[in-house]
Amino acid sequence: MFEYNSEKHYPKETESRVVIRFQDCDPLRHLNNAKYFDYFFNAREDQVPKLYGLEIIDLIRVYKAAWVVYNHNISYVKPAMVGEWVRIMSRILWHNHNTIVVEYYMTDDSKTQLKTVLWSTMRYVTLAEGKSTDHSGAVQDFLKATSLNLDLTTMEIRDRVKLLKSELEKGK
Repeated sequence: MFEYNSEKHYPKETESRVVIRFQDCDPLRHLNNAKYFDYFFNAREDQVPKLYGLEIIDLIRVYKAAWVVYNHNISYVKPAMVGEWVRIMSRILWHNHNTIVVEYYMTDDSKTQLKTVLWSTMRYVTLAEGKSTDHSGAVQDFLKATSLNLDLTTMEIRDRVKLLKSELEKGK
């Protein structure tokens, strides 16, 4: 379970290095569009326990609630190719009392070329009724410690694509 420590620095971004598998590619050797989701979700699932000591399933069991995706917004910039090593980063861009926006993005192995950006918007709902509920306890602490909490009211995914491309070109 996540235990917030005010003395500790919590990274805002997770990162994984993975290879694009043949079985996940189309006949043109590009990563299949639907497979990007698997790569993104698996990378975050692998990294969150390592960075934060948190298994999401523990939060689900304790609070009897989970995040349910209600919107994906994805921008395919450059294809990921079979056999290519890539970097996958993820971070919580924003949260409020019952919703989060998680950003995932993929680059080449040297982190100089942006490949894809995904925003997943999720509502926190009870397991029993599937009704919206507020973040509380360790869930709220985790979000406060790890979220960038950007103002997304004036930003669209295409703006983030431009910004991320610019950051990568400059070497962050």
